[in-house]
Amino acid sequence: MKTTSFVVLLLTLPFAVFSQTAKDIVKKSDERARGKTSFASVTIETVRPTWKREMSLKVWTKGNDFSLIFVTSPAKDKGIVFLKRQKEVWNWIPSIDRNIKLPPSMMNQSWMGTDFTNDDLVKEASIVEDYGHTMGRDSMIDNRACYKIELKPKPTASVVWGKINLWIDKKDYLMLNAEYFDEDNVLVNQMRASEVKILGGRLLPSRMEMIPIDKKGNKTVLIYKSLEFDKAINDSFFSTNNMSKVR
Repeated sequence: MKTTSFVVLLLTLPFAVFSQTAKDIVKKSDERARGKTSFASVTIETVRPTWKREMSLKVWTKGNDFSLIFVTSPAKDKGIVFLKRQKEVWNWIPSIDRNIKLPPSMMNQSWMGTDFTNDDLVKEASIVEDYGHTMGRDSMIDNRACYKIELKPKPTASVVWGKINLWIDKKDYLMLNAEYFDEDNVLVNQMRASEVKILGGRLLPSRMEMIPIDKKGNKTVLIYKSLEFDKAINDSFFSTNNMSKVR
């Protein structure tokens, strides 16, 4: 009886291993980095051939529907807030004491002069729900075996990119590399993740570099200073009324 059970296990194991789809892999990676809720302290360094600029942020998220970014430095930008609430994106600008609703056409614009787009940071689009997913050829990144997955937008989705390639670690579902293509299938940006360590009790990359392909010497580096997961955040925190009150 034990021998029979062992044989059955061996026969079913390959099916269990290969039954996860490309979408399953992307979803696991996204959920690992996002959690039910999260709170992060982040620095962003924009690097240009002749200068550098550093910003500090606080970032709150709740699932796929809510995120809020609060700029804490430098002084001239302190208090600027970006809010995503479902499919709406808002920007609070203290100097004019005003909320501005950002149209979808601005999602592909630079986020505050960095090499990240508004969509990269605010995440109006969902890499899980707004794209179709296809498995590519496996590869190695930083001595980690990775799935390569190609994302193409669904016909009804309003997204920035014409195609995205992701490389996701097979063991821990870490997103280690990404390529972003425009509608003409031209590579625009490459993202590299590194310095994997424990953040909020999870193994995650703590450093991400966004590199524009056609701008030599330009890059933007995002570094997580701290990260907490799954602490209760009321939906009302992610409201336009709260944007001017966040500290």
